[in-house]
Amino acid sequence: MHAYQELPRGYASFLKIDLQEDKRLALWINGAAAVVTVILLVVGHFLMVPVWEMVDLDPNVTMLRAMLRPIVMLLGTLAYIVLHELTHAAAMKCFGAKKLRFGFTGLYAYAGSEGDYFDRHAYIPIALAPLAVWGVIFTVMLILVPRTWFWVVYFWQIFNITGAAGDIYVSWRTARLAEDVLVKDTGVSMTFYKREV
Repeated sequence: MHAYQELPRGYASFLKIDLQEDKRLALWINGAAAVVTVILLVVGHFLMVPVWEMVDLDPNVTMLRAMLRPIVMLLGTLAYIVLHELTHAAAMKCFGAKKLRFGFTGLYAYAGSEGDYFDRHAYIPIALAPLAVWGVIFTVMLILVPRTWFWVVYFWQIFNITGAAGDIYVSWRTARLAEDVLVKDTGVSMTFYKREV
C-alpha cells in the first residue's frame, strides 16, 4: 500500500499545482498539447491515411452512413473522457486510496482523492495510468482496424496522448522531488508534502 489516510507527523506542504488557478502554467501545458496534436495529425495524414478517408464520400450512401465514422469518433471521445478518469481512480484504488471523488470543472473532468496522501512511487503510476493503459489499447486497435477506421482510433490515440499533458507534467515534477515526498491529489489540484527537518 502506498497511500496514507492521514498526513504523517512531521510533514508540511511545500508545493501546489493547480491548473485552474495557474493560468500561465495551464497555457503552457495546453499550448504544448496543441503543438503535439498538430504534429500527430500531419503525421497521420501524410504517412498513414489521408484524413478525408474518414468520411465515406460514395454518393450512393445515406448521409448517416457517410458520417458514421465521425459520429463514432465523437461518441468514443466522450466515452474516453470518462474512461480516462476511471483509470486514474482504479490506479488510486490499487495503491490504497479510500476516498475517491469525481467531477467536472467546466474545463477539466477529474478523478481525485479527498483524504489520501500518495508516496512518489505510487503517484507517478497513478498519474500516467490512462496514458499507458489506453495507449496500449489504442495501438492494438490501430493494428486491427480496417484502413477506413484508422482516423477514428488514431484520433482517440491523439486525444489520449495530448489529454495526458497535465499528467505528464505532474509526473515529471514529482519524479524530480525527494524520495519521501507525499502527494494529495483532489482532482483539480495536487499538493506536495515533505518531511520537515
